[in-house]
Amino acid sequence: MFRGIVPFVAVGRDLSMKRAAARLGVSAAAVSKSIAELEARVGVMLLHRNARGISLTTEGAAFLERCQDAVAAVEGATENLIPSDASPSGELCISVPFVGSPLLAPALSLLRARYPKLGFVVKVTDRLSKLEEESVDIAVRIGALKHASLIARRLRKTELVTVAAPSYVSRRGAPTSPQDLSRHDCLALVSPQGRPHPFLFASGPHVVKAALVIDHGPSLVDAVLAGLGISQLFDYMADAPVREGRLVRVLTNEVARGPDVFAVCAKGRRASPKVRAAFDAFAETFG
Repeated sequence: MFRGIVPFVAVGRDLSMKRAAARLGVSAAAVSKSIAELEARVGVMLLHRNARGISLTTEGAAFLERCQDAVAAVEGATENLIPSDASPSGELCISVPFVGSPLLAPALSLLRARYPKLGFVVKVTDRLSKLEEESVDIAVRIGALKHASLIARRLRKTELVTVAAPSYVSRRGAPTSPQDLSRHDCLALVSPQGRPHPFLFASGPHVVKAALVIDHGPSLVDAVLAGLGISQLFDYMADAPVREGRLVRVLTNEVARGPDVFAVCAKGRRASPKVRAAFDAFAETFG
């Protein structure tokens, strides 16, 4: 009954016979044959195969959604057979958004010091990884979690602070209220919908006319440091530059609560020793 399901889920995750075969330790031909036998058994086509590559049929997408949680649970249960005091080892795959990447290095340093046999693959992307479908062990998410199926642990709260370079403040002055921002050059991060994020203050959101809209958090920090304008950053992104005098905080009486930072994993993965170790290290260092 279950023959072919694991290869199908592996291919459905990556849409690649070659990558799925490499992960499973078999040949691409064996994966293709196994899925073909599964399709013959269930009586529907699960994959479109053509010169451009592989894609899921409508039936295949629905079947993948039903199967992947079960496969993840079996994988997690298998790893759970490892003694609880076993040292984590192997490869830990982590997904983190660009604005969360400054938090990651201390956690990886702690994990490496504790578990020298543990290696890391880090995917820095603002595209939300579908943990149930991709080979991601643990992800960092910022903001409300939309999928109740994920196992989540809150790592820290955030604040949104308004900052500028000393050179900008010397040249243009500092705003004394959110309304003053209409006379300033504002730098904004783009939202997933393609619009600039409004600035958030204790008194409420404030839409700014942005002189620069950018979709990459570290580049936004670089632009503020260069004196291009005023922006809002998460507190952990601004702390070091402010401490070093490279940025100054403005509108300090209007600091707003930002979104929480979470570590998340798919169901079944929490039992893995390396994922348990990552949850603990993230909780220790992100705060």
